[in-house]
Amino acid sequence: MNSFYVFSGKKIKRFIYIFAAALLAAGVVYVERGNITVFSETAPSAIYSVPTEKKLIALTFDISWGEKRPGPILKVLEDKKVDKATFFLSSPWSKTHPEIVTSIKDAGYEIGSHGHKHVNYSTLSNEEIKTQITTAHTVLTELTGKEPNLIRMPNGDFDKRVLQVASGLGYKVIQWDTDSLDWKNIGVDNIVKRVTSKAHPGDIVLLHASDSCKQTHEALPQIIDNLRSQGYEFVTVSELISQSSAEGKEVRDSAMLNEGLEDAAGM
Repeated sequence: MNSFYVFSGKKIKRFIYIFAAALLAAGVVYVERGNITVFSETAPSAIYSVPTEKKLIALTFDISWGEKRPGPILKVLEDKKVDKATFFLSSPWSKTHPEIVTSIKDAGYEIGSHGHKHVNYSTLSNEEIKTQITTAHTVLTELTGKEPNLIRMPNGDFDKRVLQVASGLGYKVIQWDTDSLDWKNIGVDNIVKRVTSKAHPGDIVLLHASDSCKQTHEALPQIIDNLRSQGYEFVTVSELISQSSAEGKEVRDSAMLNEGLEDAAGM
């Protein structure tokens, strides 16, 4: 009789340990749920690069304020005969600089959205995120005559909700694999070195044409020449995406990005 109770006690103790461990694991998953990336073929994701064996690369330029830098950058692209690039334009800037928007459009470059207010969309409600994206969509469509379907979030900030709202509005969220750090004005040589040493097939390169980025137009000729000498062909982001059905690298919450986030103060 005693042995029966001893045996049952051990089983009960084991069950308690297992149950406690299961509760602990469930608690960890609950607490960390915001940091877990759920992958599925249907879940919206951000695109950092496109897997391809072809030496294709997309130069992208963000603009949210100023009028001194776009002209020189467009001139470099023209002089170097780079007829494929993608510009992400904020709608307030676009409304106050329609002539520059027209110059970018007339040059044949792809135009994507850089949103409306320059704030972190992950801090907004779903409805506010939708308002920001649709407001910019309306402005850019009116100015260019074409509806944009690519968006780079202000500050490169997003989370799963932002991805879902953007996808529901027909947008692909575009990030980057290579950050030139031109927005830090780290020096022409350093900007050139960062881009040309990190470039790879299917890469999306982050550059800026806002006035705070004072060295981009000086580094750009060397970047173009160097990449061409490596055998790269310049394409738009849309053309790059069309090379593969895959949606680029893994989605990461923007809070997990380190370098590569723009300065909130005017990029």
